Amino acid sequence: MPSALARITKDLAAAVDRLRFAPPVSHVYNPLDYAWPAHAQYLERYGRGTKRALWLGMNPGPFGMAQTGVPFGEIAAVRDFLGVTATVGRPAHEHPKRPIEGFACQRSEVSGKRLWGFIAQRFGRAEAFFATHFVHNYCPLVFMDEGGRNLTPDKLPAAERDALYAPCDQALREVTKALGASVIVAVGHFAETRARVALGDAISVRRIPHPSPASPLANRGWAEAAAVALGDLAPNETASATSTRSSRTRRTASRQGSA
Repeated sequence: MPSALARITKDLAAAVDRLRFAPPVSHVYNPLDYAWPAHAQYLERYGRGTKRALWLGMNPGPFGMAQTGVPFGEIAAVRDFLGVTATVGRPAHEHPKRPIEGFACQRSEVSGKRLWGFIAQRFGRAEAFFATHFVHNYCPLVFMDEGGRNLTPDKLPAAERDALYAPCDQALREVTKALGASVIVAVGHFAETRARVALGDAISVRRIPHPSPASPLANRGWAEAAAVALGDLAPNETASATSTRSSRTRRTASRQGSA
């Protein structure tokens, strides 16, 4: 039986597939379709149970989720840290400058590398993070213009934005409810705005800077700024390591005193 998140995600994928976009958009990729096996594996492995915090991204990057089907899906992080790997298909209408190569893609998604690297440093193992957290992209679609340049959802005309945001807002409300999340960790300003619109005052929203290399802040101390914004949602790895060493020292001393 499919999980609640799988049903919500399938409904969202079907809803956005029905939408049409005018120029400057020339190509639209939906990784929830052609990369569904990888995304389903991600949901099955990490999307069950109650979570304290839902981390919310904007939409797939061309070398991240577009290739792997996983939010912020930098290939090495998805494969090695999350342990997710699957055969990825190809969109029906593929841009020649933005081919989908799946896990064979040689390009690195910097935003995903930074985000999952931060999570790995703070939480250690993926299972420790996903015990109380989950990562979801607000919009599942990738938009490109005729030249292959990435277009973000906020750059669409108002009517197209409204048509897109309606199912994305609904899915966000359903995902939040299914997970029982009490906090949204909005990755960037766009995610914060959409979370507040879709969820109102029903949930706490914390914003961390977006890790995109296009952001000056992301290129100078992004991890430190994210840690400050997260507060108690992200453990202090230095303090944890110190505490572990101190506990080992006390146990050793106790054994020696008893000898």
